[in-house]
Amino acid sequence: MEKERTLRDSVLVRWSALGIVAFTMMAAYFVNDIMAPLKTMLEANLDWTSRDFGFFTGAYSFLNVFLLMLIWGGLMLDRFGIRLTGKIAAILMVFGTALQYYGMTANISTEATFFGYKQGVFMAAAGYSIFGVGAEVAGITVTKIIAKWFKGKELGTAMGIQVALARIGSQVAYSVSIPLAKSFSISTPVLLGLVLLVVGLVTFFIYAVMDRKLDKQEDYAEEEDESKFGFKDVKNILINPGFWLIALLCVLFYSCVFPFQKFASELMINKYGISDNLAGTIAGLPALGALILTPVFGIYLDCKGKGASIMMLGAAMLIGVHCIYALPFITNYLVAIILMIILGIAFSLVPSAMWPSVTKIFPARQLGTAYALIFFIQNIGLWGVPNLIGWVLDNYCVVGNENNANLYDYTIPMFVFTGFATLSFIVAYLLKVADKKYGYGLEKPNMKDC
Repeated sequence: MEKERTLRDSVLVRWSALGIVAFTMMAAYFVNDIMAPLKTMLEANLDWTSRDFGFFTGAYSFLNVFLLMLIWGGLMLDRFGIRLTGKIAAILMVFGTALQYYGMTANISTEATFFGYKQGVFMAAAGYSIFGVGAEVAGITVTKIIAKWFKGKELGTAMGIQVALARIGSQVAYSVSIPLAKSFSISTPVLLGLVLLVVGLVTFFIYAVMDRKLDKQEDYAEEEDESKFGFKDVKNILINPGFWLIALLCVLFYSCVFPFQKFASELMINKYGISDNLAGTIAGLPALGALILTPVFGIYLDCKGKGASIMMLGAAMLIGVHCIYALPFITNYLVAIILMIILGIAFSLVPSAMWPSVTKIFPARQLGTAYALIFFIQNIGLWGVPNLIGWVLDNYCVVGNENNANLYDYTIPMFVFTGFATLSFIVAYLLKVADKKYGYGLEKPNMKDC
């Protein structure tokens, strides 16, 4: 007897579901990157320092790391489901961004401090930290949504497209941030992000209606015992060597990309003489590359496989990019642009292979917690590396001052990023070795028929 068709069997409906939740993530990525090009303007207009900027950037991950919010979010996802967890995550993103906007616009004395930081900086960072909880929990929720709707179908392609759409948010943020700040005020880009997040919150509530209908249609009784998540599953995740290799690769790789992008606009201005209006757009080129290439690589992985090898290739490309950026005698702006394009290719290769690989290592009932634990370890890097780079810049890299903003030599920070990239390549190699030993199937295609 032929199985009754459900919503996810309809190509139009499952891709529509993806598009709806992907918009929420696109808005999240817009807000996540909207402040990155503004570093120099923040120093000149709000009297921030590189240490302040590093503190603010690292605040994204502070609550996730020190209060284990991501882990609780993953447990909540596996216990209470996609709909409740996703709604709470979207609300947190809206509230956090509103607090960040208030911290940038409130009439707060620049002399008053809180925990050693200016009150405005601290309030903006607190808002960004709350936003970070929502964004990361939303990320694991959307990943589980895709695994749910595309199981046995175009999983790699769907994850690639979701990443690509999120990168649109990043690219737009890098491109419009400085022009908006110059035309209106330095807080205007954040206000635009807040509006987009409110729309994203509404779209997720629309998705929840579709998800509820799918749950009613799908027969989960056959999988009841398998789908029950227990806290012993956390132990099973942690003793799996594949978990630690994926998690280490994730934290090292993303520590070479996201924190770097936060400082990349200033690198383009200080070292390569690129105008501030264009610097943000160039710093956002990796997001544009990911937009175009991640779905392509996702299709390749679905049909041909080779996920572990692709992760090694992407990590190797990062080493070359950061090493060349570190060389002080290479200052041609064309080189800077080409390197950003190559970084964009690497930025497409690794995530398109990494996230579908998690579904091969862990059963469905553990996916939410597995992703949460991986994202938690990733957030340690996203908290620590920006603080490290900001501290290094303020203490060892100041070479002058112009228009009330410091000028920096980025040689040392870029060698730091090169070191992280080298470690990511080593871990990617070890993951490929583990794949052969434990039979995860990372080199196999995601689809049987392609």
